[in-house]
Amino acid sequence: MQIEYRDLGTMEYEACWQLQQELFDALLARKRASERTADEKAGTLLLVEHLPVYTLGKSGKPDNLLVSQAALEQMGARFFHIDRGGDITFHGPGQLVGYPILDLEQIGIGLRDYIDALEEAVIRTVAHYGIVAGRVAGASGVWLDEKSSTPRKICAIGVRASRFVTMHGFALNVTTDLAWFGRINPCGFVDRGVTSIEKEIGSKPSMEEVKGLITNHLCEILNVKIYK
Repeated sequence: MQIEYRDLGTMEYEACWQLQQELFDALLARKRASERTADEKAGTLLLVEHLPVYTLGKSGKPDNLLVSQAALEQMGARFFHIDRGGDITFHGPGQLVGYPILDLEQIGIGLRDYIDALEEAVIRTVAHYGIVAGRVAGASGVWLDEKSSTPRKICAIGVRASRFVTMHGFALNVTTDLAWFGRINPCGFVDRGVTSIEKEIGSKPSMEEVKGLITNHLCEILNVKIYK
């Protein structure tokens, strides 16, 4: 099973959201029309860094944005309501955002196992840098010190699916300026922190290396070939 990989570099959130939607709609339309062939790719993986932007999921609470949208614009950030699960989060430079637009039925995996696979790919990726990460019951994403009273999140995950076709995905803090998270209650939590690979190891990892690691781990976990 094959998945196309596109490295988008740095892209404005709105343009990337439109690209995601186009790929999602096309894959869903082919599925509804039963136009798939045995050798057709199972979807596309987009990897990107965004300019500063805050996104609020469909079940999120607007009060978790702690400053006005006008104030955000003065800081050089934008704000969007979007159709993924989860609450509010930040995307910006130094953060690796992955948008897998996949037909899970073609891959042979359910939605819950798919979210677990995204989390596991991140857990294995940060382990390369000596970071021990895991999951928190009832909270999506990847966390450090997850068994403590104050875990901190290194990767947010929010997914939308229709007929087992997915969009949105994960946002891994690599060298992200964590001050941006001070303007929100990240993912709706007021008692948990955020972190990055850089903060944990005290040095800046290569974004290209992180992209390669996470792509390889997704190949292994989903049992697919990801190609450019």
